[in-house]
Amino acid sequence: MADSDVPHTPSLLLPDAIHHAIQPGAAVLRLETTRSREGLLDGAWWPRTRDIATELPALISVLTGHLGPINRVGVDASAWNDLPARLVIDGQVVHLDSDPVGDDTVLITRGHNDHFALLVVPPDTTADAAREAMARAVRADNITQAAQILIATTPEPEGGAADTEG
Repeated sequence: MADSDVPHTPSLLLPDAIHHAIQPGAAVLRLETTRSREGLLDGAWWPRTRDIATELPALISVLTGHLGPINRVGVDASAWNDLPARLVIDGQVVHLDSDPVGDDTVLITRGHNDHFALLVVPPDTTADAAREAMARAVRADNITQAAQILIATTPEPEGGAADTEG
């Protein structure tokens, strides 16, 4: 069998396509169906803007297809423009709660007590930093808080701290 006939099994955490196609508006999810979730985050979302009424419907539509009806979404009101109390998405009312979860996290609730925590990648993040942050967030063994993931994956600004010799 020639090397070209051997199926390629990537060792990456995310499908190869995500490394080329990720853009603002993307969501990457690790939906665990087991009772014990060991990682702190269940996925990541990279909204295009801070307008929750524009950004959230697409995310909820996709999540509903995988999880069933979404009842509530918890977000930090200070991170979003004009947070409504509820939105009607695909004919279903989704309540938005202003939770002090931090601007780096969104909490998705289905049923009465089934929560999914997603890292929120800031809209102005570079594609490389967003890919890295999202890949870290969906690792099943991730124990790093969302804010720390974003700090670790944000590149130093050009012309940052100058080397000093003493």
